[in-house]
Amino acid sequence: MKTKIISRKMELTQAIESYALKKIAKLDKFFSEDANATITLSAQKDKHQAEITVFYGGMVYRAEILSEDLYNSIDRAVELMERQIRKQKTKLEKRLKTGAFKGYEDAPQIEEEQEFKIVKTKTYENKPMSADEAILQMNMLGHSFYIFSDATSGDVNVVYKRKDGNYGLIDLKQ
Repeated sequence: MKTKIISRKMELTQAIESYALKKIAKLDKFFSEDANATITLSAQKDKHQAEITVFYGGMVYRAEILSEDLYNSIDRAVELMERQIRKQKTKLEKRLKTGAFKGYEDAPQIEEEQEFKIVKTKTYENKPMSADEAILQMNMLGHSFYIFSDATSGDVNVVYKRKDGNYGLIDLKQ
């Protein structure tokens, strides 16, 4: 697995870098060598955030932890990603490295989702609009995301509210 470490608002020391690389190496058993991992480490006042994103086989695997200790954040982010992968192992077995789950037969079983249950379906008119209009519409509805057609390009877009209070835009190219 190819790994890249990014630090934001903090100095990336050799000790932190080697610790993060050692910990993410635990995930090598799930992914082949063509997987790309990005570890983003950042400091926010008295908290430290570790975010791990792995791109593999057209899928994105992501875990993010915010805690008071950077090393603890790294540990917990790796554990979270491992737990998510194991929980979804039957669905992921076809996409992940062959034999990624060997040796986990005796590990404590985590309840797997057998099927996804859709409890509500909504239909709405897809009116072309700008991203600013979509954000206003999303806020009026009290939702955390909103799907719309871009008025200029006609592409389907998604605006969403980020954890930091800002907004994000996903542009789905046809």
